[in-house]
Amino acid sequence: MATSTYLSNPLVTVNAVDMTDQCSAANLTRVIEALESTSFGKTARVYVAGLENSTLTLTMYNSFATSETYATLAALVGTSTTVKIKPTSAATSATNPESTLTGCYLETLPIVNAALGALDTIDITFTGGVYSVAVA
Repeated sequence: MATSTYLSNPLVTVNAVDMTDQCSAANLTRVIEALESTSFGKTARVYVAGLENSTLTLTMYNSFATSETYATLAALVGTSTTVKIKPTSAATSATNPESTLTGCYLETLPIVNAALGALDTIDITFTGGVYSVAVA
């Protein structure tokens, strides 16, 4: 029987800073680039694994207070860092795995994305790095 995960209390850390209370959405995609290795005589294309190029996109509530979104992320633009996410704040386990991107790169940081009567939210994307998952 299929089951799904309902994320009501995930844990999100960026550069070892807990950003859970400032994050409203996350999308982690593991990508291994496909390299074509088709040779003469083949009747279908053939691919082999290339470099890993995973991404993690976070939707964050923007705040300029000390130790909040902007203060944490501003120094990371143009650098590599480590981000972690897991379904709940409970201990890491097979049913609560912790996914990590180590050495991922933050290229851009939107400063303001505001509209009248709406909360200021920004989408940030960490790219590359080495993906790993811990289950204990």
